Amino acid sequence: MSTMRPGGWRSSGPQTWLRFLDAQVAVTTVTGEQLRGWLLSVDPVSASLVLVNFQESGSSVRVVLGHAVEDVQVLQAADEETAERLQTTFLSTATVPLDPAELRARRAAVRRWLEQNRVPVVEEDEELRVAGVLTVLAPYGPDDCCSANQIILDRIQRLIRIQPDPPGPWPETHPDPTGSSWTTSRD
Repeated sequence: MSTMRPGGWRSSGPQTWLRFLDAQVAVTTVTGEQLRGWLLSVDPVSASLVLVNFQESGSSVRVVLGHAVEDVQVLQAADEETAERLQTTFLSTATVPLDPAELRARRAAVRRWLEQNRVPVVEEDEELRVAGVLTVLAPYGPDDCCSANQIILDRIQRLIRIQPDPPGPWPETHPDPTGSSWTTSRD
């Protein structure tokens, strides 16, 4: 059983926090509340913890804000199966692989639609590049756009969403089909 050094969770820093990831932990809050779960992630700025507990109907997630954490103790390290389950907890299992011909058709349809709307777009390998500041990746849906420019990102996503007659439905990209619940501890 591993425990924190004196001074508390927040003062221990990211190097220490890494040792706690993917382990089952017991968290004591400043109000004395005891929480248990598998530590999925720690926010490096706020020191907030993301705890996951697996249940028959999916998994529950609890965020414990960093300022509320008094102590963290490792109860057990994750075995290979648990570590894999933690890493895949929020991945969508509903994605359907598309064949190369269908991907080409989607890419061409999105490119034509953007060009019809006077958006400068070029094809680079398997990607579409918009105005040099946005990339649309396969399968070329609204959630497959990447850009640091939030205004352009929003506008292109909106355009792709309203595209008339896209070639087939967009693959399901909503995270967590397992029915996980989210709770927050604000002590």
